[in-house]
Amino acid sequence: MERIIFGIDMGSMGIKGAPVDVTTGKMIVERLRIQAPKREKPKTIARRVRDIVTHFEWKGSIGIGFPAAIKNGKVMTAANIDRAWIGKDIKSMMEDYTACPVKIINDADAAGIAVMSFDTGRITRGTVMVVSVGTGLGTTLFVDGELVPNTELGHLEIGGIKAEKYASESAKKKDNLTYRQWAKRFNRYLKQLVKLFWPDKIILSGNICKNRDKFEKYIKADTEISITSLQNNA
Repeated sequence: MERIIFGIDMGSMGIKGAPVDVTTGKMIVERLRIQAPKREKPKTIARRVRDIVTHFEWKGSIGIGFPAAIKNGKVMTAANIDRAWIGKDIKSMMEDYTACPVKIINDADAAGIAVMSFDTGRITRGTVMVVSVGTGLGTTLFVDGELVPNTELGHLEIGGIKAEKYASESAKKKDNLTYRQWAKRFNRYLKQLVKLFWPDKIILSGNICKNRDKFEKYIKADTEISITSLQNNA
């Protein structure tokens, strides 16, 4: 197995990339971030990815986390990206643009794998859910350490509203909520997840974890809750 892989996080608002040591989960150098306006067309995004790879003069394998369900290298959903992505063979497309071998999976799944491999979840068995809280709500499900891909449970409805429009970090900012107010909404979401999957543990990750001291005491669910120290680096 290669020790160093070029990791790319393709978010709905920006693209980040850096070489990563996959035996430790650490970035080798500071990542490069390129702004990407929301719902950018596929070819424009592919060129931005190529720019990041070229910046590092990278020639080896690339791993990409992408904000959609991915099946056999193809994009299946487009909740927060341009609908032109649906059906695209993104694996082949990125290989053409970067001239490198590419592995691509759902971005929340990629974050969940990091948490389970290098942080809070690495010694956890049973059913574990990793919930990434940021622009949206990403979810990852593991059963005895094995990934169940593309759960996309940020699209569950809470009171008739899509969960990520109701309880994500971007929803907190949009509705000008205090952390206590946001946590009340988020707890409703966690309650739904517990009722559906009865996980032994839920691990929180994502950008909001930078401020865990402001909300941690308000988070409650009928299962064990922990917060990853990887924050947005997962």
